[in-house]
Amino acid sequence: ELSGVDLEVGYLQLELMRLGADRSSEGVLACATFAELMDCPRCEQIFEALVGTLRAAKKRKVITYEGQMLLKGVSDNVQVKLLQPPPAGLAPAEAVIHCSHPSS
Repeated sequence: ELSGVDLEVGYLQLELMRLGADRSSEGVLACATFAELMDCPRCEQIFEALVGTLRAAKKRKVITYEGQMLLKGVSDNVQVKLLQPPPAGLAPAEAVIHCSHPSS
């Protein structure tokens, strides 16, 4: 059973497949730009700290992208490439993983 960061990385893998499976290539299962991930309403709902999840996934060699840090605006066209498939049996996230601010 996945939990914490591993679960978030798994959800990121699923979202990359959803957004960019049509842009696969040799050794890359899916590809989406940083802007596509940041501007995606679904990703906004799932990930409390998308940049942190991306860094954790890169460290685990699940994804790759150029540079160390991704910043909105500056990094919008950076390609985020999925290298490993999502964990078997992982269902897509239905809501925010961590408790976020209660809606007012």
